[in-house]
Amino acid sequence: MNTVYSIINGKFILKDESAILISDLAIQRGYGIFDYFRTIKNEPVFLEEHLNRFYFSAAEMFMDPGYTQSELKDLIKLLIEKNDIPDSGIRITLTGGYAADGYTLSRPNLLITQSAFSFNHNNFNKGIKLSTFQHQRQLPHVKTIDYLMAIHLQKLIKEKGADDVLYYHFNEITECPRANIFFINSKDEVITPSKNILKGITRKKILNFPGLKCLEDIVPFSEINNFKEAFICSTTKNVLPVLEIDGTVVGNGKPGAITRSIYEQLLSVKEK
Repeated sequence: MNTVYSIINGKFILKDESAILISDLAIQRGYGIFDYFRTIKNEPVFLEEHLNRFYFSAAEMFMDPGYTQSELKDLIKLLIEKNDIPDSGIRITLTGGYAADGYTLSRPNLLITQSAFSFNHNNFNKGIKLSTFQHQRQLPHVKTIDYLMAIHLQKLIKEKGADDVLYYHFNEITECPRANIFFINSKDEVITPSKNILKGITRKKILNFPGLKCLEDIVPFSEINNFKEAFICSTTKNVLPVLEIDGTVVGNGKPGAITRSIYEQLLSVKEK
């Protein structure tokens, strides 16, 4: 088995020995941000977009990563070369830093970790079932480490026979905890919620696919059963058809033609 390294504040450390102190605000108060991207054959996928979002999140949380975007890119390149895990996921985490009072921001800790990851293409045909829950994440436009509600709901999701939760706020559908959602209506328009969400990198790519009638708009919760197709998308999930929501079948209960076309187009962009 190959030795795997992580990076903490610019230093390479064996992954199994990587650690930060318990006084960090990420531990004390859950204060921190992260971003996550894949490598395929040792090549980062959509790295520039992920780093842009990482630095945006850092600025919104008043944290300085301590490296320019170019310097961080060089660190990531070194980690990829050192670990040589061709198909992987790389997570960049920026914490609130060590706080003597457990409350005040200090110099952030920058953590970069890498693990093997391969997408399971069989998941597309299986699709997923969603259960809805009324909740609005704090600072939804920032990719924070706060997944409190998502983890809290896991037991309820399993009890309902679902695979994941879909949030809505009052009468507006927003997002899944780790994915954006799209719907296809009777006019073959591809619609995704426009606000109070984290705007994912995969979501952005899909919105710019040629030949699609894509719309960013409010998606009323009351209309949730009126769409003929639905799918979620993310870095780790690519595109997954939603076959059931709250026990109601979406369309004919099978992956739809437009969803399949988007899935194949995304793969051609990611894995060319």
